[in-house]
Amino acid sequence: RSSPDVFESRMEKRSDVKKQPVGYSKQGEFIRCMEEKARPIFFAEGLGTKTSKGGFTKDKTLDSILNVEMVKEKSAEEIKQIWNQYFSAKDTVYAVIPAEKFDLIWKRAQECPSFLYALPRKEGYEFFVGQWSGTELHFTSLINIQTQGETAPSQLVLYHYPELQKEKGIVLMTAERDSKFLVVHEAQCLANQVQLFYATDRSETYELVETFNHRSSEFKYMSVIAELEQSGLGRELRPGQVSDKS
Repeated sequence: RSSPDVFESRMEKRSDVKKQPVGYSKQGEFIRCMEEKARPIFFAEGLGTKTSKGGFTKDKTLDSILNVEMVKEKSAEEIKQIWNQYFSAKDTVYAVIPAEKFDLIWKRAQECPSFLYALPRKEGYEFFVGQWSGTELHFTSLINIQTQGETAPSQLVLYHYPELQKEKGIVLMTAERDSKFLVVHEAQCLANQVQLFYATDRSETYELVETFNHRSSEFKYMSVIAELEQSGLGRELRPGQVSDKS
C-alpha cells in the first residue's frame, strides 16, 4: 500500500516467471552453458598447417587435426567412432586402418613406392599414378605426368597417421583432393584400390605392383583393369550399374 509502483513491479516479475517453461531456471541455464564449454574438443583442424601450391596442406600432422593427448585415454574403438563421426560430416575420404594391415601396406610401399591405378569413367578408364612420399600417398593422372613430367601437381593426397599404431593398434587416414578433377566417390575408389593392391593376400595381385616398380617393360595396363573389375570396386561409378557392396 505504501509503494504501489514497487508492488506492480514485483507482480510483473512474478508473471514473467510463470510464463517460463517448467524446469527453467537461470542456474540450470548456467549449468548447461558450462557443460557445453566443458565438452572435450577432440579436433583442432587448421591449427599449425600451411597450404602449399595446389591447395594441399603442407606438413599436415595429426596434432593439427586431432587432440592426440586427449584421445590417448580412449579405447581404439572409441577413437574409431570419434574419427568416423567427425569426418562423416565432411566432403572427404577417411579411414581407420588396423595396425597389421597398415604394416603390410607400409612394408610394400617401401619396396614399391608407386603404382598405376585405374579409375572407371563413363567410357573406359582414366589412369592415375600413386606415389608414396613418407606416409603420404600422392595421386595425379597419368596424362598430367605425360604432359608435365615431375612438376605434375597432386590431385589427391592420402595422409596416414601411425602415431597411435603401437598403443591402440590403429592407423588414422584422411585426405585432401582437388575438387576440379575428382569428386569424393572417385577419390574413395582410388583409396580403396590402395587396400586392394597393397594389402592383398593374393600374390598374383601384389605381383602387378612389383612388376610396375621393378619390371616395367612387362607391365600390362589391362591387368589392373581386370583386377579392378574382379573386385567390384568402382562399379558404382558407372551409370546404370549398382554396387554389390553392403
